[in-house]
Amino acid sequence: MILASTSSWALLLTVLTACGYALPALTASHWGEKRARQSLIVTGVLHFMTLSWGLWGEEPRFGFAPALSVTAWLVLATYVVESQFFPQLKARWALGSLGALAVLAAWYFPGKPLNAEASPWLPLHWALGIASYGMFATAVLHAVLMSHAERQIRLAHEGAGGLPLLTLERLTFRFVNVGFILLSATLLAGFFFGETLYGSTGATWKWDHKTVFSLMAWLTFALLLIGRARLGWRGKRAVRMLYIGAGLLLLAYVGSRFVLEVLLERSGG
Repeated sequence: MILASTSSWALLLTVLTACGYALPALTASHWGEKRARQSLIVTGVLHFMTLSWGLWGEEPRFGFAPALSVTAWLVLATYVVESQFFPQLKARWALGSLGALAVLAAWYFPGKPLNAEASPWLPLHWALGIASYGMFATAVLHAVLMSHAERQIRLAHEGAGGLPLLTLERLTFRFVNVGFILLSATLLAGFFFGETLYGSTGATWKWDHKTVFSLMAWLTFALLLIGRARLGWRGKRAVRMLYIGAGLLLLAYVGSRFVLEVLLERSGG
């Protein structure tokens, strides 16, 4: 394995970010809301610096683990903003644990060097794709909280705190809608400008695993939104469809890159 950078500064940023995520996760019950939120904001800044080092440092790289790391950062940023409006929203333990793992994974699996011949518009294309990952990941987080709230209600624990069930459901599908728009834009950009985006040695639109899983995910989310709007899908059916779509989307880039970079130990387009 080639580490993301030999720089001690890059390693220091990674360690500080991972510790920043781990501390509130391990001591969530002892931290007040304000202190925990401030800690996540500081950690988010460190995480952004770590991501910037990997993408614009001495040898810019990208792969499945950096994609997960960017996704975790987007979920964190969304949570910090959202918690200002909904203080009852509590997901620090999950965010802290996943954030620490994502940062460490991105350090150990930095991905391949970026293609120097790629279009200057490629970062925008990636930004759209990763932003859709972030929105769907946030939707999944809300769906998990929604399922937990539903179980609490069935067990007659309505006073256990947290957001109301209907509010969680509404927020979940707001993120699904935004994620679907971003995913649609990503697929259209890849279809019409794939060769220009990736350069002469890059990948154009072709029927590989990434394309197939991306289209399957898009169709799953489209069916979910249509079913919700026209057929009134709610509860377990809607959540199950969301999980399936998110799983397919995860396999599209992260899964295919993991196979190429780790299992097969080679780079792919």
